[in-house]
Amino acid sequence: MKPIMKKIVTASGLLLGAAAVSGAVSYAIAKKLVAMALDRGAPLPTSRAHISGEPAQLAFAKLREKAAEELESKPSEMVEITARDGIKLVGHWRACPSARRVLIAMHGWRSSWSRDFGLLADFLEKNGCSVLYAEQRGQNNSGGEYMGFGLTERFDCVNWIDWVNEKTGGQLPVYLCGVSMGASTVLMTAAFALPDNVHGIIADCGYTSPQAIWKHVAQTNLHVTYDEWLSGIIDEMCKERINFSSTDYSCTQALADSHVPVLFIHGTDDTFVPVEMTYENYKACASPKRLLVVPGAGHGMSYVVDRKLYEQAVLQFWNDFDGLSCENTAACENKAGAVGANTV
Repeated sequence: MKPIMKKIVTASGLLLGAAAVSGAVSYAIAKKLVAMALDRGAPLPTSRAHISGEPAQLAFAKLREKAAEELESKPSEMVEITARDGIKLVGHWRACPSARRVLIAMHGWRSSWSRDFGLLADFLEKNGCSVLYAEQRGQNNSGGEYMGFGLTERFDCVNWIDWVNEKTGGQLPVYLCGVSMGASTVLMTAAFALPDNVHGIIADCGYTSPQAIWKHVAQTNLHVTYDEWLSGIIDEMCKERINFSSTDYSCTQALADSHVPVLFIHGTDDTFVPVEMTYENYKACASPKRLLVVPGAGHGMSYVVDRKLYEQAVLQFWNDFDGLSCENTAACENKAGAVGANTV
C-alpha cells in the first residue's frame, strides 16, 4: 500500500474509533440521565433535594419535613384507583366539613404528597378545601416503574377528577394544583375537555416541557452538553419506558388550547426550574391567567418566603372563579382583570 493510502486508512480508522468512543459515551450519559429522571426510586433526601447548602434553603427543608410529618399524622382516607394503563394509583383524601371547593394536589419529582403540601395544608383546610393528595405514578405507594414528567401523569389527573366528582357528586368547584413536576403535570391537563366543575389550575414553579428541564439540569447542574445526538438517544430510551419522547408534548402546547383559568406561581431565585419557564408558560396560556412572582424565593419556597402574598393571590383566584362557569369565556376574561402586588 502506498504511503498516502496508509495515511488515509489510518486517519479514517482514527475518526471511526473516535466516533465509536463518542457514541458510547453519549449512550452511557443518556442512560444515566434517563434513569435519574424516570426510573422508580426513593424520594431525594432533604439534604440533596434542590438544596445548595445555603442557610435559607436548609431552614426551608427543615420546615418542610416538620410540616410533612404533621400532615401525615392527621387522619385521611387512603384511596386507590386504576389508571388508564392499568397502574394502581394511591391518594389521600382529607374531607373538609362544609367544603366550598375541592383541590387535587400533585407533588413533584422524587418527592411526596406530604412533603410538597404539608406547609400549605392548614391554609387549605381553614379556607374550606377538601383535598385529594395524589401520589404520582412511579413514586412512593403508587404503582408503575417509571415517572413520566407529566407526559403520563396528565392522564392520571383526569382519572383523579373522575374519582373526586364521583366522591362529592360533582357539585363543588375543582382546582388542580401542583408543585414543580406536579405543576407541569396539571398544566399539561389544561387542553383536555375537562368537566365543567373544574374551575382552575394553580401551578407553583412548573417547567415548560420535559426536554427543556432535562436540558437545563444537564447543562446547568450536571455540566453535560445536551446536543441533538444526546437528545435523540434520550428520546428513544423514553419511548421504550413510557411510550412518549421528551418532545411529544409540553405545557406550552397544552396552555395554548386551555379554557381553564390558571394561576402561575414562581420564585425569582429558583435554580432548579428557572422562573423564565413560568414566564413562557404564562405567555403561551390562552385562558384567563394570573402570575405571582415572589422575589428571593428558591424552588418551591414561594409560600414560605411571602406567605401573605401567596395566600392573597390564591384567595383572590378562588374568589374570582369559584362561582363561575367557564363555558362563558368572556366572563372568565372579565374576572381575570384584578391583580395584587407583585402579580401581573
